[in-house]
Amino acid sequence: MSKPKIAFIGGGNMATSLIGGILDKGHPSSHITVSGPTEEKLFRLNQKFGISTTKDNSIAATGAEVILLSVKPKMVKSVSLELSASLKHRPLVISVAAGIPLSSLQKWLGKDAPIVRCMPNTPALVQAGATGLFANTVVSREQCGLATEIFNAVGVCCWLEKEEDIDAVTAVSGSAPAYFFLFMEAMEKTGIELGLSQKVARKLILQTALGAAKMAMENDIEPAELRRRVTSPAGTTEAAINTFLEGDILGLFNKAMTSCVKRAKELAKEA
Repeated sequence: MSKPKIAFIGGGNMATSLIGGILDKGHPSSHITVSGPTEEKLFRLNQKFGISTTKDNSIAATGAEVILLSVKPKMVKSVSLELSASLKHRPLVISVAAGIPLSSLQKWLGKDAPIVRCMPNTPALVQAGATGLFANTVVSREQCGLATEIFNAVGVCCWLEKEEDIDAVTAVSGSAPAYFFLFMEAMEKTGIELGLSQKVARKLILQTALGAAKMAMENDIEPAELRRRVTSPAGTTEAAINTFLEGDILGLFNKAMTSCVKRAKELAKEA
């Protein structure tokens, strides 16, 4: 089965990670084109991946079966209006722009345009991403499969029941890498205060984070149960966990993630 031609409009970090992922999965470089305004960046992409590049978005889009909009949110309207005349063949358009609703994308690209909105996260850069996807009613089953294939190449993806769920995905995974980096930062600081060198503290914390995630992913066990299994009564872990709970860590998580959703909705209105 032949692989689709994919056009990336914008060649930033997310586009680069997706290109690397799908090439690793066997997608031919001859079927990928990237457009963007910066010649130096386009040259680097060409040299790294052996793909076609152009400064003309319309040229990139012509003949492509999938068009991935990976420009900054403030540029989506102008880029979409520019592309609309090149979409007569009705390719799948995938937008990674935060806060731009389908209603706006359809207004700019055409009401009959098959469009998928998605919310990836930065671990896609190391092919360990998590992405939420939502399609408009024009997207076909085959096109949903293409979107799934692209984002599974850099991690895992989940299809959402309604567009509003993208705001929740922003809180649960889109913004969440920063939460874990904050926890690592706090643990490293305390580890140093307890007498460890920065090198030792960081190495142990990073491996522990990786190990905990691996245990959770490889067992069909609720996180709460996994926590109980490593928390001996009256032991050291229980002392730490009780301190977290006394500080209302569960309530703080709820407040933080709710704030994330609220801000996502505000950004959508501003857009």
